[in-house]
Amino acid sequence: MSKQNAISPTRAENYPEWYQQVIKAADMAENSPVRGCMVIKPWGYGVWELIQQGLDKMIKDTGHENAYFPLLIPVSFLAKEAAHIEGFAKECAVVTHHRLEADGEGGLRPAGLLEEPYVIRPTSETIIGYSYSKWVQSYRDLPILINQWANVMRWEMRTRMFLRTTEFLWQEGHTVHATKQEAEAETLKMLDVYENFARNYLALPVIKGMKTADERFPGAVDTYCIEAMMQDGKALQAATSHFLGQNFAKASEIKFTDEAGQIQIAWTTSWGAATRLVGGLIMVHSDDDGLVLPPRVAPKQVVILPIYKTPEEQSQVFAACERLEKDLRAKEIRVLFDKRDMRGGEKTWAHIKKGVPVRVEIGPKDLAKNQIVVARRDKVHTEKQFLTPEAFLEQIGSLLEDMQTGLLAKAEAFRDAHTCEINTQAEFEAYFEKDSGFALCHWNEAAIGHELLAKHKVTPRCIPLAGPKEPGKCLFTGQPSTQRIIFAKAY
Repeated sequence: MSKQNAISPTRAENYPEWYQQVIKAADMAENSPVRGCMVIKPWGYGVWELIQQGLDKMIKDTGHENAYFPLLIPVSFLAKEAAHIEGFAKECAVVTHHRLEADGEGGLRPAGLLEEPYVIRPTSETIIGYSYSKWVQSYRDLPILINQWANVMRWEMRTRMFLRTTEFLWQEGHTVHATKQEAEAETLKMLDVYENFARNYLALPVIKGMKTADERFPGAVDTYCIEAMMQDGKALQAATSHFLGQNFAKASEIKFTDEAGQIQIAWTTSWGAATRLVGGLIMVHSDDDGLVLPPRVAPKQVVILPIYKTPEEQSQVFAACERLEKDLRAKEIRVLFDKRDMRGGEKTWAHIKKGVPVRVEIGPKDLAKNQIVVARRDKVHTEKQFLTPEAFLEQIGSLLEDMQTGLLAKAEAFRDAHTCEINTQAEFEAYFEKDSGFALCHWNEAAIGHELLAKHKVTPRCIPLAGPKEPGKCLFTGQPSTQRIIFAKAY
């Protein structure tokens, strides 16, 4: 199989279809019988498990605990927060019956109408708020710092595996505080956690920012996000952190007695990241040979591939592979010794497509020379190193770290090369007619809903928290602007 034909079509030929084919070739997931839902297969779920483990530790290191809340939410709970239900109403899946009965024609029909319908959670602010209203009585009960790992459902019209599915997996943090200042600090602290995780685990260079008013989470006072650029120049919102003010606390009646004996309304936050991180990972790092994984989230960091022809060669080669496997495990390297009885080329390409960071080949000639053959997934597939097993074991840690930092640097360089300042509507139109990327434009809230944005399917991604705040004039309205914000086409 030639390098150019590993994934068809290539990124340049058809980027959306290339993305689907990478998932298929890496055996990560497949569509399910339920519209818009997916089956996450072991390799794809292995990536998600490592994301879970890494992010969960960072969440707990900031003082949060895990809990679990119900999947079903009474409709009346959502109705208490008007902006929230308006934002999610069209995406809600509703449970109206509690049993099935025979329809007399060999099928089944719903029976047992519920007194009150339930919504399958699109997010959990309202159902968690109910519990918090019982738990919080005094200032001594605060803060409440809780996270849950769960699935949610949003009835999406256009779905794409990992990026946007009807059911997806995520974590959602929900916290309660005595003061506005504490809640705002929590919101920004968790935004920093997401940025740290994205950069240091996923090798995703992200930009921290605040959402514009029209892009906020329904019911939030302020929404913050991390935005990443995909290889087609489009943006992906990788995680969000919301300062909810007192809106949800009022709706759920989360009140407490302060130190002076006065009744106060609490301040709340929520924040989350989902399996769309896996989609972002694929789109940022992968190539026309298939998946490319940063070592920290690769289910297997090293695969050992034996090469032999005769039973005698097999015995000798397998013994060497098993020794190396044992030594790698002792170094806490996630390793696979692939013993499957299949052609060497076919086996090699299977692991290239799955994005295993390091491939090691061992054959009779290598044993005679006391060497192994090492190939890195971030290099051309024909580029190989010849090392002694001892040298490889000594270098594997730094090799994986070099791959991790190299992928981040490559993605960062790509993002910077596809980011530019735009100052006129003519430049804006010309840019998005022929290119995709991040456009830094002066903007004023009066420009919300401007026809130029709809025409080119461009949205304001975020108001960057870092960078200069030089004043100017809004590109769309001519009104005063305090700084440039990021516009892009987005997933």
